[in-house]
Amino acid sequence: MKCLNNRAESHLTGRVESELDSMANGAWVNHGYCGSPQPLPRVVSTIYSPQPPFPSSMDSIYKLDPPGRIQEEPCASDQTVMKKRRGCSSFIKGLWGTAWTENNSNNRERFIRTTLRELVVYLVFLVDVCLLTYGMTSSSTYYFTKAMTDLFVSSASQSGVTFQSIGTMADFWDYAQGPLLDGLYWTKWYNNQSLDSGDQSFIYYENMLLGVPRMRQIKIKNNSCKVHEDFKDEITGCFDVYIEKKEDDLSFGLINGSAWSYHTEKDIKGSAYWGLLTTYSGAGYYQDLNRTKGESANILAELMENLWLDRGTRAVFIDFSAYNANINMFCVIRLVVEFPATGGAIPSYQIRTVKLIRYITHWDYFILGCELVFCVFILYYVVEEILELRIHKFAYFKSIWNILDIVVILLAIVAITFNIFRTIKVDNLLGSLLEQPDIYADFEFLAFWQTQYNNMN
Repeated sequence: MKCLNNRAESHLTGRVESELDSMANGAWVNHGYCGSPQPLPRVVSTIYSPQPPFPSSMDSIYKLDPPGRIQEEPCASDQTVMKKRRGCSSFIKGLWGTAWTENNSNNRERFIRTTLRELVVYLVFLVDVCLLTYGMTSSSTYYFTKAMTDLFVSSASQSGVTFQSIGTMADFWDYAQGPLLDGLYWTKWYNNQSLDSGDQSFIYYENMLLGVPRMRQIKIKNNSCKVHEDFKDEITGCFDVYIEKKEDDLSFGLINGSAWSYHTEKDIKGSAYWGLLTTYSGAGYYQDLNRTKGESANILAELMENLWLDRGTRAVFIDFSAYNANINMFCVIRLVVEFPATGGAIPSYQIRTVKLIRYITHWDYFILGCELVFCVFILYYVVEEILELRIHKFAYFKSIWNILDIVVILLAIVAITFNIFRTIKVDNLLGSLLEQPDIYADFEFLAFWQTQYNNMN
């Protein structure tokens, strides 16, 4: 019997012989062979590499597995779990992978691909922010503000007193009983024909006066400062510059209404105001006017005759709001006259034109869609920053751009929260105003934060 056929003899090398011999007791005997194969000529063996794949396969054929160490294939359920984990991991890396989360030092192609994806996502985010920010603005805002400014700030009384020219308490009453009342209450057309709007006032025939205006003053206590001994006989009263802890909280004058009784900031739901001289609290003595011009004129006359303003007065606030349905805009107006301890009067005003009712037209609903996309982007960037922070720990804060990302995300969260709060608050305020049209409509707080919301965007 021939040991090997010609085909096997032409492929086996001397390396096979040595490897078979080295197997020793671990090798098995193939009875088809009666001896070791004949070595091939050296000329033939030189065509093989030092570690050819053929001997490796021969090793796997002739070598026995050690006892007790047989590898078991993982079950199908384990393979499925591993595939799911790899798929989830690759999905997260592909969706939130950035230059800070991926090791791109040795793979320039991956670095370029990651950078381009980040750039595209950011450009889409930037376009969305621009749409929702500038989509809220309108040229009508400027013209609405200008119309209110011309009416309540630049209009003059019969004696020539405008709001900006107020220099004394007498000038204040002249303005309040003249240009202020004429601007607030419009009951007739230019030909003296009635507007047929009942007791509701439409400023410039277009802007509905919301609720009733409110006048509020802050007083300082008498003897709140010290008079030198040489002047104590001649000067019996001393009123210091405004300090909140020195506010007068005692009733005075007629003592028969809110105008003569002190109310805390919490009682009237007021807010502090930063004037030209100092910051004033939201407390004080207030008087709400009426929905008709005649009744409001009587209220002002009563206040003036009974010296509602005196030496202790440090500031007077006139607050009211108007709504224009044509352009869906609110105009919140605050006229302030400060009376410093030096004497005289310093007028200032604040007119905020804002869009508090947001979703009416088709364009408004398009902006609503942009806001929803904005929320999705913020959620996306929150996850991205969390992943970067988890990988780099405190080294994450060494980059100023990462800190800027955190600031942008925090401002965005505040803006989203205020947007929801503003929508709910306006609905509640308008609901109570429609039920009680004779109350003061306080839109000052909402107008202030709406302005800050626009600035944050």
